[in-house]
Amino acid sequence: MALPLTFNIALFSTLFFVLFTDVVFCNNGRRVGDVMDTEFGGFSVPLEHSFEVDDVAQFRVRGALVLKAGREPSVALTQNQLSEEDRAKLKEVAAVDGLYRIRVPRVFLQADRQTERQLEGYLTAFVRACAMVESHLSDVIALHTDVSGYLIGVSIVTLPGACRGTEVEDEVDLEVFNTTLSVMGPVNAPGPETALFLERMEMETEKKGKNPQEQKSFFAKYWYLILGGAIFLVVSSAAQPPAGGGSEQS
Repeated sequence: MALPLTFNIALFSTLFFVLFTDVVFCNNGRRVGDVMDTEFGGFSVPLEHSFEVDDVAQFRVRGALVLKAGREPSVALTQNQLSEEDRAKLKEVAAVDGLYRIRVPRVFLQADRQTERQLEGYLTAFVRACAMVESHLSDVIALHTDVSGYLIGVSIVTLPGACRGTEVEDEVDLEVFNTTLSVMGPVNAPGPETALFLERMEMETEKKGKNPQEQKSFFAKYWYLILGGAIFLVVSSAAQPPAGGGSEQS
C-alpha cells in the first residue's frame, strides 16, 4: 500500500504544478506581478498624475482607462482614492501655486486594435493645484482622437476652475475623485459651397441666353433717349441770345 500511495501523491503534485504554471503565464506571456503590463493586457491604460512642491514631475498611477470593444471609441474610468499623505501633499502644492498634472499614453482607444498600438510617449495636461483642491477633486477629462481612434490629445479642467482661497477639509473633500470623462473625435469643418455657387451661375447664364435683350449695352438699349437729349441741347443753345452787353445808337 505504501508504493501506490507514494505514486498517487507524486502524480497529484505533478498535475498541480502543470496547472499552476499555465494559470500564471496565461496573461499574454507577461508576469502577474508587473502592474503596467497587467493593465495593458486587460485592455486598459493607466491614467497617471503628479503634483510636487518642487514642480519636478513624478508620475504615479491615479487610475485606469478601461477600453471597451466596438467600432467607436468607448472608455470607462476607474480611479484610486487619495491617501492621507497625498492629500497633505496636494494642499502643500496648492499653497505654493504649483501644478497638478495628468498623463496618458498614446494608444488606440478601440479595444480590438490594441495589437496595432505603438507606444510613442505620453500626452500631458495640467491645471493649477489650488483649483484641484478647491473643486474637491471634481474635474473634466477629455480624450481627443483622430479619425482612426488614435489618441492625440488630453485636456483637464476643474469645476469650478478658479482659485479663491477657500478652506478645504482633507478627510471630507480630498479623498474621492469626481471625474467626468469624454472622448472627442475630429469635427469636419464646413466646406465651401462650390457646387451651389456653380449651379447659381449656370442658372443666371441660362436666363441671359433666353432673353438676349439683357445682353445689350447701355447705349444700345437707350439710344433714342441719348439722341433726343442731344437734339434738345442743340436747339436750346441756338435759341439763346449771344453773350455780352449791346450798345445803343442815338
